[in-house]
Amino acid sequence: MRKTLATLYPENGTNLALLILRLGLAILTMHHGYQKLLHFDAMKIGFLNFLGLGSSVSLAIAMIVELFGSILIALGLFTRAAAIPLMIIMSIALFKIKEGDIFGGGESAALYLLGYLCLLVGGPGTLSIDGIFAKESQG
Repeated sequence: MRKTLATLYPENGTNLALLILRLGLAILTMHHGYQKLLHFDAMKIGFLNFLGLGSSVSLAIAMIVELFGSILIALGLFTRAAAIPLMIIMSIALFKIKEGDIFGGGESAALYLLGYLCLLVGGPGTLSIDGIFAKESQG
């Protein structure tokens, strides 16, 4: 009971929480990218042309960002840099496709966006490749 009500948190708990957040977001987002890969031909017809380069190019960019960005996030490699394009994709999904409906159809995009914002601000934690490189450069 004491740990539940504690106001000070050990650093290893924060790092574990960041690992869980990274892996959870990465696995869930990777699934979206994989679905885009599997159903590319069917999806390219109605996909939002958010860059003005055509629906196929926009779909390919979203797919690549979701697949490879998720891999980087899961590994904790270039985490903050990988979070930015994922935040852009989720912002487009939330504000353009779901028209900012955060309490309805855009709720999942809003949650992904918040998760990636947390990773951008908080970083990957020490249980990551970025964390390992940071330790080596300090030591």
